[in-house]
Amino acid sequence: MALDLDTDRIHQLLHDGVRDRVYPGAVWAMGNSLGILASGTAGVLDPERPSEPMLHDTVFDVASLTKILAVWSTIGCLVEDGKLQLDTPLGDFWSEVSGRPLGQVTARHLLTHTAGAPLRANLRNLYGTDPQDVRDGVLREALHRPPGEAVEYTDRAALILSYLAEYLAGQNLDVLAADRVWQPLGMAETRFGPLPAGVAARCAPTELDDNTKTHLKGSAHDFSARLLGGVCGIAGTFSVLDDLAAFLRYLLAPARVSQSPGFGPDWVKESLRLHTGELTPPRGLFWHPAPGTTAQTDDVWVHYGFTGTGMWISPGKDRWAALLTNKLYFTRDREPLTQVRNAFRSHVFT
Repeated sequence: MALDLDTDRIHQLLHDGVRDRVYPGAVWAMGNSLGILASGTAGVLDPERPSEPMLHDTVFDVASLTKILAVWSTIGCLVEDGKLQLDTPLGDFWSEVSGRPLGQVTARHLLTHTAGAPLRANLRNLYGTDPQDVRDGVLREALHRPPGEAVEYTDRAALILSYLAEYLAGQNLDVLAADRVWQPLGMAETRFGPLPAGVAARCAPTELDDNTKTHLKGSAHDFSARLLGGVCGIAGTFSVLDDLAAFLRYLLAPARVSQSPGFGPDWVKESLRLHTGELTPPRGLFWHPAPGTTAQTDDVWVHYGFTGTGMWISPGKDRWAALLTNKLYFTRDREPLTQVRNAFRSHVFT
């Protein structure tokens, strides 16, 4: 790979995205098992303050990357602790779902989005605002279709898995993720919101809040995360580029870190392979093959966040990449950022 040439292309690609108002700004890095190979920034933190550039230590609402950083990783800890078997029906060991539709579902079903759980819905409208009522409603809801029948993405999978992790570990998700994953990896700036005022000042703003008429900054964009006080398996995590780099590097080279989290190479290997057979779209465990690639030949896996974030990893190529933007500041339209993401991935992994 011609690193200098592709780095120039990445810089141009991301600056073009700022020019075209795909996002106010972006922070990115690419690396391998040894560390960061290249990184950069583009644009501004906040269009209302155009003199403040986007910085490497800008804090981002990483949205659905929470599903990897907090849920997938802690589920991996519990699997490797022997506290969870992926193919055991939940109702066999979890009293809250025993005898209910969710009791026939397994953790593998949830991790591959084949559980048949209802598709994303407004939790507030269905269950109210009390967190216990939301939990009870989600865990008692009827299935949308039989488990294993189809791959259908639903945020509920991550929410159910977060409740499961809390049940098995006896800890809240924020404490569990920090103790077992983030602190051992030195991810000192990764946390659930809402953020303290001093940290929120460094945060990239996202969508305009209808109530305050200001852009959300330090408070999760996702309505479910806000409904549940900021700590949620669906979203709610805030992080910085260096922390994501440390996390992704560990996935490639766990032996190179001085203090390991609670999951290791076996969980990573198990997750970065196809688990959905002939069903489409193909899925690993919460990771999926990057668009335009195949798991069998290209070995590039990805997870995205709705606010404009993304992480890619390829054990076969010994490469990882992270792209953090606040595209939601401008629009919910995914297509412009999809084009940027696909080009970014191509430059990094080709």
